[in-house]
Amino acid sequence: MTLFLRSTGAAAAPAATADAAVGDLYGGAKASLRPIHDRVMAAIAELGPFEAAPKKTYLSLRRSKQFGLLQPSTATRLDVGLNLKGVPANRRLEASGSFNSMCTHRVRVESTKEIDAELLSWIRKAYEQA
Repeated sequence: MTLFLRSTGAAAAPAATADAAVGDLYGGAKASLRPIHDRVMAAIAELGPFEAAPKKTYLSLRRSKQFGLLQPSTATRLDVGLNLKGVPANRRLEASGSFNSMCTHRVRVESTKEIDAELLSWIRKAYEQA
């Protein structure tokens, strides 16, 4: 996230505030999920500019509109929410249901090994549609 804020010329103070808010998401029992978060964010940063807006329980990802979110849902799982209208759900790309009304789909990620070409293709598609 800091990389994005720097690349768009944002001031250092907002980056520090945003970094602190993201740090709060991954405190305590959820600290082990931070490497997953960081790997997903690095992949998204390669796609181009976007805004990362920390909320109380998740990080919203937006371009002209929200394309996704990262939410440390349990101590062992990061949920990647995506806006992929018209894309059918499958075993891994679940319909979001009651997960978050801002997203159409959810992918449950429990390790950095699960950040694979399939997940990255869904993230890219959501990013491009936003």
